[in-house]
Amino acid sequence: MTRILVVEDEAHLAEGLTFNLEAEGYVVDVADDGETALERLATGHDVAAVVLDVMLPGISGFDVVASLREKGEFVPVLMLTARSRPEDVLRGFEAGADDYLPKPFELAILQARLRGLLRRREWSRGEPASQKPILPIEVNGRTIDFEELELRAGDQVTRLTTMEADLLRFLVEREGSVVSRKVILTDLWGLREDTDTRAIDNFIVRLRRYLEDVPSRPKHLVTVRGVGYKFVASDGRGSEA
Repeated sequence: MTRILVVEDEAHLAEGLTFNLEAEGYVVDVADDGETALERLATGHDVAAVVLDVMLPGISGFDVVASLREKGEFVPVLMLTARSRPEDVLRGFEAGADDYLPKPFELAILQARLRGLLRRREWSRGEPASQKPILPIEVNGRTIDFEELELRAGDQVTRLTTMEADLLRFLVEREGSVVSRKVILTDLWGLREDTDTRAIDNFIVRLRRYLEDVPSRPKHLVTVRGVGYKFVASDGRGSEA
């Protein structure tokens, strides 16, 4: 059985999520604060995914997901955010959340997002999946494996969050073309185009550390000043920033 941990302090919402997820065949555990969630996740590895509210008593949802990633725990995390706070989305991405959903949300959308995260988990375990596999690619002596969410350089393996992998794949699929920050916000992340773009820049900085020989002089994840970014598979000209 697939076990989901719901971390939500609003009792009516936690009960509603539990009822509907169990109706879909999931086993659901509930934690009403961040500390309890971390304790639950530390006791075993049977949780397939976490539905995590941002606003919690005690430590926040941001702190929960950041703590998990710092410990090397990459259980998929779907973060619930306030509709009026796009900065919550950006902070969640930076902390290591895999996806987000603004409140109030439609149950069908939450279930679809959750199924998407669980498919990625199946791929990373080598379990059967209904979708066609995404082949790894080689860039600068590194292997980027989008299914296993890994970047391998020799014996060194770097785990990617779903959001890191999705941004990198988004750029790779548009190789040689300039991708604006607006397109990343609206087409990839589903945010308003006037949302603060600093999170994108922070993601690029992290991806350059993984991919570039000299991150301060990038040849593959190139900045196009005032516009956005461009992926160059071979020897690029470097950043224009």
